[in-house]
Amino acid sequence: MLAPADGIVWRCLPFSALAADTLYRLLRLRSEVFVVEQQCVFLDMDDLDAHCLHLLGESVDGSGRVQLQASVRLVPAGRAFAEASIGRVVTAPAARGGGLGHRLMAEAVRQLEALWGPQPIRIGAQAHLEAFYQRHGFVSDDKPYVEDGIPHLEMLRR
Repeated sequence: MLAPADGIVWRCLPFSALAADTLYRLLRLRSEVFVVEQQCVFLDMDDLDAHCLHLLGESVDGSGRVQLQASVRLVPAGRAFAEASIGRVVTAPAARGGGLGHRLMAEAVRQLEALWGPQPIRIGAQAHLEAFYQRHGFVSDDKPYVEDGIPHLEMLRR
């Protein structure tokens, strides 16, 4: 498969299909952003990953090594929320600023609907990213909550 001009190739895999090196890159990126960058001590491995599909945006560097640039997990309805959901949305710090986060969300919605059909999608969004998610059709329920010390909002895309 040829990579697009920006070099990002999307793969959507069940947890059981994640090779050890792919899983390592995924967990490392999530730790780099959610634990180190956001200075949030929490248990990322919450027993939900095994029930999700993992959308990976990858590129290959000049040395031929695969680099994980962005990822989300697609959560079936009834697991995290009554509705299907998108979670653990993460973009590598070095890959930010060029719209990859928006492409990630668009691809996540597309993949979720391809897997389980068009349906409402609920997310638990960090409150400071509300406008970002609104651009993808998500609307806040206006009931903020704090999770792991970070203000969040539940948002729904109908």
